[in-house]
Amino acid sequence: MRALTRYAAAGIEETGLGLSDSACWKPCCTKAFARQYDRTNRRSDPGSISIAVDRLFAKGLVSRVESAEDRRVRIVALTHAQGFIASAFRKHSGQMRRVFSELSPEELRGLEVALKRVGKRAAALMEES
Repeated sequence: MRALTRYAAAGIEETGLGLSDSACWKPCCTKAFARQYDRTNRRSDPGSISIAVDRLFAKGLVSRVESAEDRRVRIVALTHAQGFIASAFRKHSGQMRRVFSELSPEELRGLEVALKRVGKRAAALMEES
């Protein structure tokens, strides 16, 4: 798991992005961004979300706009740099295909099913604690 994570992160980080940057692929409020961000990070406290959005904003990858319906809500959306991000993640996808190329389609499906089961169990255990 560590080797796979290091390989995946290294490929993405070559572009100047991080694994969590995929959380902003479609316009969403900061709260929804936090939910997406939490999928790739151990903690998503408000400070870490602000830092992540600030980092993406500073790189010109996202915009932040106040919601017309609720001024407390900010919408985070990809900017014109969407092509850059899509290209980076296409490269990442190709790298991941190479990693899993040793597995047959049946083995890949079995792995997907097993990992989903394990993920759901881990989520349930986290909720219990």
